Order: sequence, then C-alpha cells, then structure tokens
Amino acid sequence: MQVHLHSEGFAPIELDLSDLSPVPEEQGTPAALIRGTAARMRDMGLTVRGFDGAATSNVLTGSGLSSSAAFEVLICAIFDALYSGMKVDPIERALIAQYAENAYFGKPCGLMDQMASSVGGLVYIDFKNEPKVQPLQYDFAKKGYSLVVVNTGGSHDDLTAEYAAIRQEMTAVAQYFGEDVLRRVRPEQLYQDIGGVRRKLGDRAVLRAMHYYEENNRVSSLVKAIEQDDLEEIKRLLIASGRSSWMYLQNVYAKNSEQPLCVALAMAEQQLHGRGAWRVHGGGFAGTTLNLVPQDCEERFVQHMSAVYGDKACYVLSVRAEGATVVF
Repeated sequence: MQVHLHSEGFAPIELDLSDLSPVPEEQGTPAALIRGTAARMRDMGLTVRGFDGAATSNVLTGSGLSSSAAFEVLICAIFDALYSGMKVDPIERALIAQYAENAYFGKPCGLMDQMASSVGGLVYIDFKNEPKVQPLQYDFAKKGYSLVVVNTGGSHDDLTAEYAAIRQEMTAVAQYFGEDVLRRVRPEQLYQDIGGVRRKLGDRAVLRAMHYYEENNRVSSLVKAIEQDDLEEIKRLLIASGRSSWMYLQNVYAKNSEQPLCVALAMAEQQLHGRGAWRVHGGGFAGTTLNLVPQDCEERFVQHMSAVYGDKACYVLSVRAEGATVVF
C-alpha cells in the first residue's frame, strides 16, 4: 500500500495508503492530493493500492495553468487504470480531484480546472446542478491565431486566502438574500438592493457578484459565437471578460506594489488592439495571462513579452482533444 512517485524537478514522494485520513502537515503538498484522491476513491468503493510511478510535465507550477488539477486528475487516472479498468468517467474523475484539493490540500477551488483537465478539448461546462459538459469544436490555428500564455513570474502558492475570499464574498451575498449560492439569487435582487449589500458586506462583494452575473451571460454568448464561427465576437467577449476580471472580480493583483499581470495585460492591449484578445488566466492574482495572437505578429509579441518577463516566459499552446487517458 505504498505510493512511490518520482516527478522530474521535484523531491520523490513516498506515501503509505494504509491510513487515508487527512494529515494537516501535508496541506498544500502533492502528498495531500494523492492521499485525498485515494480516500475519495476508496469511499466510492473503488480499489486503491500502491504503485511506483515516474512523471514529467511542462505545466508550470503555481502559475495559474491548473498544475494541481492536472496532477489530481493524473493520480485518479493511475489508480483507476491499475485497479478498476479505467471505468471512472471524466466528470466523476474531476469531482474526485476537486474533493482532494478541497478537503486534503486545503484550497477551496471550484470544479472548472479539474473538469477541463479530465475531459480534454474545448468544452462548455454548466455547473447549475450536476455538471453538464458540452464539447465545442473550434480551431484557432486554422483561423490564423495562436494561444499564447505569458508567465509573469508570480506564484499562486501563497495566495490561497486571496482566492478563497472570492468564493466567501459571493457566498455571503447569496446568504444576504437567503440562499446558499449566488446562482439562486436573481440579478435584479442584487441590483435593487446594492446599498444594503454594500453596508453589510462591503463594495468588493457587490462588484464580485456583479461580475458573476455578467460573466455567466458572457459564457452563453461565447458558446453561441463559437458555434456560429464569429471570431470577432469571440475576441470581443474574451476582452470583456478580462476587463471584468480586472475591474469587478479584482483578481489581477494581490498587492498594489506588485502588478505583473496588469503590466502584461496592458502590454498585450497595446500590441494587439484591434486584432487579438487578452485576459488573466486561471484563478488570477499572480501567474499567467492568456492571449489570442494573430500568427503574423506572434514572433514580435513573444519577443516583446520575453524582453520584460524573461526568455522562457511565453508558451504557445494547443488544446489536446483527450483528457486523462491510457497510452499503449
């Protein structure tokens, strides 16, 4: 019942699975994610045993590129493939991964990163009740655009409290109106009582709730734009989403004195205005920006960003169609 995992660039992990209770000292570590994943799968009646593994990855840790979600999904897939015949469906695998991060790792994350890693490809996810996943087909490269991630050098590792505050404040707004989650509160209820919410919960909670409602509308519009192959509308919505994250959600920086994401976004706007799109990527506060860059100016864009953030700051991405899978 031992897990021995060697991951390139990290210290080896040795974990005894005979006791799958949470270990406070492991919070924030990969060991917690392994233990939490194993615990959840065991509670579901799945077989969990040890394994010897080796891993390598080019996903930057602590950068907002969902490295923890990818790791959780990987561990779940390993247990599943070795002992259950790969029978856990992608949605359930994502839920297992989220549980591990919430209950063992100590980060109150949502489900989007885990679902994207588990399912693969470009997808629309509706979290209203049970998660519903709709695959979307769109190839930006064929449209003459590249997805370029810029790593600004900040790390998410010590920003759990900032990230958790978003969910706490939105939950507080929901509870103000007698609900557990904001989705059950009608937007007009908030807009008609902004003064009361401000007095009880503060301005930032109001702004974050406003972002929530408008972002949900943008997602529906973006799905429609993708299905109609309306690239200009796709770009407009991505930029609007990014501006709302900056102005209302306020997840683009944690300290007034350190705003590398803001500088990267401003630089992208200056370079791509009228052609591409740009926004903060992932949970925000630190890490990376996501940029939709015309291929004919990709080289110039990368050179400009690299001059500020370093030679290895830019990554041109492709979206893999498969999520967690077994390769023979």
